[in-house]
Amino acid sequence: MEPPMSEYYEIFEEFCGVLMDKRFTKYWDDVETFLARPDDLVIATYPKSGTTWLSEIVYMIYKEGDVEKCKEDAIFNRIPYLECRSEDLINGVKQLKEKESPRIVKTHLPASLLPASFWEKNCKIIYLCRNAKDVVVSYYYFFLMVTSFPNPDFSEFVEKFMQGQVPYGSWYDHVRSWWEKSKNPRVLFMFYEDMKEDIRREVIKLIEFLGKKPSAELLDKIIQHTSFQEMKNNPSTNYTMMPEHMMNQKVSPFMRKGITGDWKNHFSAELRERFDKHYEEQMKDCTVKFRTEL
Repeated sequence: MEPPMSEYYEIFEEFCGVLMDKRFTKYWDDVETFLARPDDLVIATYPKSGTTWLSEIVYMIYKEGDVEKCKEDAIFNRIPYLECRSEDLINGVKQLKEKESPRIVKTHLPASLLPASFWEKNCKIIYLCRNAKDVVVSYYYFFLMVTSFPNPDFSEFVEKFMQGQVPYGSWYDHVRSWWEKSKNPRVLFMFYEDMKEDIRREVIKLIEFLGKKPSAELLDKIIQHTSFQEMKNNPSTNYTMMPEHMMNQKVSPFMRKGITGDWKNHFSAELRERFDKHYEEQMKDCTVKFRTEL
């Protein structure tokens, strides 16, 4: 039986002004004191913004388009999730320490909580964001399939999302924190919608940011291997290697639709109006602009 919403705060807690999974914050010293290496690459996102898609593209660039190398292990082992911790089962910091350089680091942390050593070592960082309405829909389905999470109804979840009462806190604060960092030439700020619109253009941008030269052959291999259908069917990217007692993909697949505009199938007219008004208030002083349909 799933824990009801009354048990929400048995799983999550406010931490440095951000709602976080208690299993992660329990070992926060390990995250905060993490030692970056100068050639580390950080992939930062708010949850459900295209993290796995971007990660597989970057991994393909690092492996020069070798598909077999990309299938050697699950993506959560190839690109460890820095702050993720579940007692002895998952330990992102330990995984990263054991990795040879150059390492690719996944995180969902806002810029303020990223370990200081990444800034001190002047590491390259890619931040990928996605429009808030599609994020909240995708996040809702993720909540349903993660067995340790409570199961709110959709409108209840949207309310919590608007108030920043979901893991990793306010989407608005998260995006703003990284948008401010995008003035730094070592930070590449990207949009999920741009990737959906023209993946070739965005992959070229990534290859060049990583200091490599794009070739037509490499581009074709990456685009083919990281298409939504390929990744949905690929055990090394679709999270089917994660135990069912942690992620129940019979409830909802980890890779669900991968489209822009699915929010229209979930928001009532009233909910949309309320969300749009709240969004305007929250983002009025931020110059970053999103597209909610293509």
